[in-house]
Amino acid sequence: MAGGQLDVLVIGGGITGAGIALDGAARGLKIGLIEMQDFAGGTSSRSTKLVHGGLRYLKQMEIGVVAEVGKEREIVYENGPHVTSPEWMLLPLYEGGTFGKFTTSIGLRVYDFLAGVKKNERRSMLTPQETLMKEPLLKQDGLKGGGYYVEYRTDDARLTIEVMKKACELGAIAINYAKAEQLLTDEHGKLTGIEVRDQITNDVYALHAKKIINAAGPWVDTIRELDGSKTGKTLRLTKGVHLVFDQSRFPLRQAIYFDIPDGRMAFAIPREGKTYLGTTDTNYHGDIASPVATAEDRHYLLKAANHLFPSLGLSDSDIESSWAGLRPLIHEEGKDPSEISRRDEMFVSDSGLISIAGGKLTGYRKMAEDVINKTLELMRGEGESLQAASISTRTIPISGGDFGGSSKMAGYMDSKISEGMRLGLSKEVAALLTKRYGTNIDVVYALAQDAIQWGVRYKLNALHAIMLSYSLKHEMAVKPVDYFIRRTGNLFFRIEEVETWKQPVLHAMSAVLGWSEEQLVAYEEELELSIEQAKHAH
Repeated sequence: MAGGQLDVLVIGGGITGAGIALDGAARGLKIGLIEMQDFAGGTSSRSTKLVHGGLRYLKQMEIGVVAEVGKEREIVYENGPHVTSPEWMLLPLYEGGTFGKFTTSIGLRVYDFLAGVKKNERRSMLTPQETLMKEPLLKQDGLKGGGYYVEYRTDDARLTIEVMKKACELGAIAINYAKAEQLLTDEHGKLTGIEVRDQITNDVYALHAKKIINAAGPWVDTIRELDGSKTGKTLRLTKGVHLVFDQSRFPLRQAIYFDIPDGRMAFAIPREGKTYLGTTDTNYHGDIASPVATAEDRHYLLKAANHLFPSLGLSDSDIESSWAGLRPLIHEEGKDPSEISRRDEMFVSDSGLISIAGGKLTGYRKMAEDVINKTLELMRGEGESLQAASISTRTIPISGGDFGGSSKMAGYMDSKISEGMRLGLSKEVAALLTKRYGTNIDVVYALAQDAIQWGVRYKLNALHAIMLSYSLKHEMAVKPVDYFIRRTGNLFFRIEEVETWKQPVLHAMSAVLGWSEEQLVAYEEELELSIEQAKHAH
C-alpha cells in the first residue's frame, strides 16, 4: 500500500469497512483497508448474530427501515448462504405484554409485505397449545398464543471475513493489526493520507490516497478527533451482552423473541448444541476495545430468562461463555438507548474525511454502496477523472458463496461431504468444514493432507490442523484469539474446545509465524484473558 497512491483508503475492518472495500473493488477502484485489531475484532464479532428483518422498527413506525432491511437480508443470504440461514422465530404473546394478538398479526403481515418475505417463509399465528408444542419450556401462565415468522441467523465474524476475502479477490488490499496514528494533509488542510503503525512489528508507514473513509465503528469519533472534526452529531456507545448455556441446562428447541418485563425485547436462540441469550442495551463509557459482561448484565439476563422459562432456574454457574459488544449509535439528545434510531449517517469534514456511523449488520451492503457513491461524487467534484464501473454488489456472491443461489447449496454440500469422506475425513469433520467454508471447500481439501501431517507435530487433531492451516494461509489469522474467536467462533460456542486445543494451536502458530518468546507469552496471556472474560464476567 505504501508503494503508490490509492484511490481510497478505508479505516476499519468490521462489516462496514469490508463492505466498502468490496463495493469499491468491484467498481475497479484502487482501494486499501487497515484494521487496528483483527478483522471483525470489534462490534462485528459481538452482535446477536442475526441478519434482522427489523420487526422491532415496525414497533417504532420506521416503515422505510423495515422495507430496506428486509430486502437487504435476502441479498445477504443469497450471496453467502453458507454463513447465513433462515431461522424460524417464535414470538410468544402474553396477557399484558407489549405485543397484543391482533396488533402482532397485523404487524407481522405488514412486515412480510414490506420485507418482501418469500411465500414459504410468511408468518403464521399460533394458538397457546401450538406455541407450547413449538417450545415446551415457555411459561404457560397468561400465554395467549404466538407469532411465528422468519429471521436469518449468521456468523457475523465469518460473514465479515468472507466479504473481505471477496474484496481482496477483486483487487482490494486489506491488512489487520495496522493502526491509523496520524492523518496527513497538504498545505490547504486537505487529507492526503494516513500514518499507519504495524501493531506486530511496530514499523510505521505513510499511506497515500485520494480519499479516506472512516468506517471505524465505535472508534469513528476517535478518528474524527484526529481530524479536528468531531462536531455536531457524535457517537453514543451502548453495550449489548449475550450469555451462552449448554443445551443440557437450557434445552431450547426453538428460537424465541420475547418481552422482558421492563419493556425491552430479547432473543433466546439454540445453536450448535448451545443456547444463547441476549441482549442488554446500556450506555457505555469504558474501554472501547474490551467491553465485558458485568455481574449486573448477567443478573438482568438471567432474571429475564427465568421469568419466561420458569422451570429452568438458571444461575450464574450455568453460564458457559459470554460476549459483550458495542453499538455505535448516533447521539440524540434525551433519548433512551433502545429508542435511538439504528440508521446510518455519513459526515464529510472540511479536510475531506468521509465518516460513516450508525447502521446495522443487515444493511452493510447498501451502506457500502451509498458510501462509495458519495466518495465518487466528491472525487469527481474535485476534478478527478475516474473510470469507475457501475457494478452493483447486489449479485456478487461473497467468498465461499458461489453456489449459484441458496437453493443449490444442499446438493453441493452433500457431494462435498462425500468427497471429504473419500479423502479419509470423518463425516462430522467433512460436514463441519463444508458448512463453514462453502465453495472454498476445494481449497480446504487441497491443503488437508499436508495440514493433517503438519498438525501431528503439534498434537493437533485433523479438524483443527485443517482449519488452522486454512486460517493462516487464506484468512490472515495472526494471533490465537483470531483463530479461536473470529475464524471459528469456538470461544463463544465451544469454549471447552479452546481449553483442549489452546497449547497445540499456540505452538503450531508460533512455528509458522516465527514468534519470539515474548510474543508467545503475550499471545498466550491475551488468549487466557479472553477465556477468563468469556467465562467469568466482572
